[in-house]
Amino acid sequence: MSSARDVTDASFEADVLKSDKPIMVDFWAEWCGPCRAVSPILDKIAEENADKLDIVKLNVDDNPATAEKYGITSIPAMYVFKNGEVVKRVIGAKPKPALEADLAEFLA
Repeated sequence: MSSARDVTDASFEADVLKSDKPIMVDFWAEWCGPCRAVSPILDKIAEENADKLDIVKLNVDDNPATAEKYGITSIPAMYVFKNGEVVKRVIGAKPKPALEADLAEFLA
C-alpha cells in the first residue's frame, strides 16, 4: 500500500493548510484505476524528495466535504498547497517524468 499518509476532512486544516512546506494532496478513490496506477509513482516522488515536498492522500468518497470545497470533479487530482493556498493543480494519471516536470518548481 501507499507510504503517503492519509488526511481526512477533520485533519485537512492541520495537516495541509498549516504545513510549513509545500504539500501535495492526492485526491483519490478506491475504485479509481488511474488513482491506483499513479499512487506508487507519487510514493517514489515523496520518498526521493521528502525534504522538499510532502505528499498526502485524501479519499474523496470518505471525505466529501474537502473534495467539494476544492471542486474536485475528476480524479486523480493532485493539488499542491503552499501557505494554505492551492499553487498547482495536476489532473489525471501521468508517468513519473511528467509528474516530476509538473512539480519541478517544488522539487528544485
